[in-house]
Amino acid sequence: MQEVLNGSEPYNVNHQDGLGNTALHYAAATPSPDALSLLLDLDETDVDLQNRLENATPLHLAVRLDNPAAKQGVIGMLLDAGADPSIKDKHNLRVLDYLRPQSSDTDKEIVQMLRIAMAERTTGGDRVDAVRNNPDLANDDDDDSEGEGSGSESD
Repeated sequence: MQEVLNGSEPYNVNHQDGLGNTALHYAAATPSPDALSLLLDLDETDVDLQNRLENATPLHLAVRLDNPAAKQGVIGMLLDAGADPSIKDKHNLRVLDYLRPQSSDTDKEIVQMLRIAMAERTTGGDRVDAVRNNPDLANDDDDDSEGEGSGSESD
């Protein structure tokens, strides 16, 4: 792959095959961290292209990885490259919707990563440090007792 990227022949890093998958889709689904790094280092790589088969982005394919460490690593790399976790596939599901945080610590950590990424996209990164420094802000599994809160509710 490095030879193609460094070669004199023109190439389209976002070329889609018959199924609509790009090299990034395959690197995310395999997973291939070296290929993923090479592709993500290219400015022209579109991290949010959806394939034709399932309207899946590379993030959608990464969330299906069986190895928890690989899944978390690939998703982290894609998010760091600016992948949009709010894109829905043909089933109208976001990457977040495929995770099972109640049964997997890795999925719980990935949910937090996705929530932070969504907050960054929404706020332009302004308040993300507050979320990173207080993981409870990114966790919607709060078990607040009755009577706690801001007290701004009127009876």
